[in-house]
Amino acid sequence: MYEAITRDIRVRVEPHYDDHRSEPERSRYFWLYTVDIVNEGETPVTLETRSWRIIDANGAQEHVDGPGVVGKTPTLEPGETFTYTSGCPLTTSSGIMAGSYQMVEEGGDAFDVTIPTFSLDVPFVQPILN
Repeated sequence: MYEAITRDIRVRVEPHYDDHRSEPERSRYFWLYTVDIVNEGETPVTLETRSWRIIDANGAQEHVDGPGVVGKTPTLEPGETFTYTSGCPLTTSSGIMAGSYQMVEEGGDAFDVTIPTFSLDVPFVQPILN
């Protein structure tokens, strides 16, 4: 599990290789990742946008920006956790993902929350250092 804390917002990520959606013989690899976002602060926050950087084992980069996550812009009350699962395809057997969420406090103050950098590695292949 990977974890980062920014301004009392804890983000935990657990990636899993999905062998059912992957076709290694065709250079298609797929990972699922589950994210827990925990508001450990004292004021409500709303997740407005996401920004991801995805890098495969060859160094090719993809940037994904957009509103919310999985079609939602959740508001987290103090002590509340929002959990979602999403996926990432690659054409290499390993890679990394990193990013940030833009949160807005109840009073309108916006700030970026770090998503910890995490590794995507096929369990049966020697990882390639990125």
